[in-house]
Amino acid sequence: MKTLHQSPTDAGFVQDPYLFYDTAREYGGLVYWNDYNMVAAVSRNAVQTLFRDRRFGREVPPELARAGPDHLAPWLAVEAHSLLEAEPPRHTRLRALVMRAFTSRAIAALTPSIEDLCNTLVNAFPDEPFDLLEFYCTQVPVITICRLLGVPEDMAPNLLRWSHDMVAMYQASRTRETEDMAAQSAQDFTNFLDDYIGRRRNDPRDDLITRLITAEEEGEKLSRDELVATCILILNAGHEATVHSLGNGVKTLLQTGTSPQAFAADAIDKTVEEVLRYDPPLHMFTRYAYEDVELFGHAFKRGDQVALLLGAANRDPAIWPDPNRFDPTRAIQTNTSFGGGLHFCVGAPLARLEMRIALPVLFQRCPNLRLSEQPVYSNSYHFHGLERLLVCA
Repeated sequence: MKTLHQSPTDAGFVQDPYLFYDTAREYGGLVYWNDYNMVAAVSRNAVQTLFRDRRFGREVPPELARAGPDHLAPWLAVEAHSLLEAEPPRHTRLRALVMRAFTSRAIAALTPSIEDLCNTLVNAFPDEPFDLLEFYCTQVPVITICRLLGVPEDMAPNLLRWSHDMVAMYQASRTRETEDMAAQSAQDFTNFLDDYIGRRRNDPRDDLITRLITAEEEGEKLSRDELVATCILILNAGHEATVHSLGNGVKTLLQTGTSPQAFAADAIDKTVEEVLRYDPPLHMFTRYAYEDVELFGHAFKRGDQVALLLGAANRDPAIWPDPNRFDPTRAIQTNTSFGGGLHFCVGAPLARLEMRIALPVLFQRCPNLRLSEQPVYSNSYHFHGLERLLVCA
C-alpha cells in the first residue's frame, strides 16, 4: 500500500484538496495517510463498500475505549448518546425513534416557510458588497431548523455559536482552546435544551421536539440524554453541512457562469446533486474495524481505524467522466456527500429541500449576482467550507 504525506492544515491542501485526492486514487482504492496514521479509502467503490460493510462501524471497540479528559466531560456526554456515534442494536432503536418524528411529511411541510424565508433574506441584502454566508447561506438552515424544532428564532445566534464550537472538535486544527470552547458550548446547549424539553413535555406543540418526546417504538422512548443529543445533532449536522453546501455551491455556480436554466424546476435536482458531488461540505468520515478482515488487498485488524474520503470518492473518474469539471446537466448518480449504509444522514432530505429552494430564489431574485473577491476556504478540514463569500447583488 502506498504511503502518502499531506498535512490537512497545509494552506495549499485547504484551498484545493482535490489535487491530493487525484494523486491518491492513482494507487488504488486504499492508501496510507501518514499524517492521520491510518488507511484512507479514496475510490468511490472503496468508500461505498466500507460504508456498507457491517464489519466496520463508528463505535470504538470496547477493549480500546478510554475515558476522555475531565475538561471535555460535557461534550463527551453529548457524544455518548448521539445517533451518529452508535451502532446496532442501540443505533437501530435510536434511528427508528428519530425517523418516527423526522418524517418526510414534516420536512415537505416546511416548503412554504423556506421559500418565504429565502425571499425575506434576499429583500434585506445590502446595496454594498456583503458576505453571503452571513446574510443567506447560514440563515436559511439555522432558522429552518429552529422552526422545525420549535425553538424561538431569536435563539439562532446562540445555537450557531454552540454549533460552531462543538463541531470544531472534528477539525484537524483543533487546540486546547477549541476543546474548552466545545465543552462550554456543549454544557450551555444541554442546559438550554433540558429546560426547553421540560416545557414541551408540559405544553406539547406541532414541532419536532414534541414529536421526539412522544415518539415510541415497541414501547421504547428516547431518554432525556438521547433527546438532548438528538436535538444537538440535528442542528449541528444539518446546519454545518447545508451552510457549506450552499456557500460552496454559489461560489462554483458564479465562477463557472452556470446558465439560469440550471435553476428551472426540471433541472434543479441535477444542479443540487452536482453541487454536492463537486465540492461537498464534509470530506472525511472514520470507521473502526470490528474484526480481522481483508479488503482491497489490505489486512485490517480489529480496532484499526480507516478514513473514508468523501471528497475523493465524489471525483472518482471510474464513476464520473471528467470529474473535475462542474456540469449541472450530469446524469444523477449516487454520491457520498451524505454518507452511506446505516449511518446515511437522516437530514439529507431536508438539506436537499433547502438547496432546491434557496439556490433558485437567490439566482432568480439576483440575476446580476457576482463575486466581489476571490473566496477562501477555512482551515477546518475535515469540513470543507468558505471563510466568507463576499458578493454584490
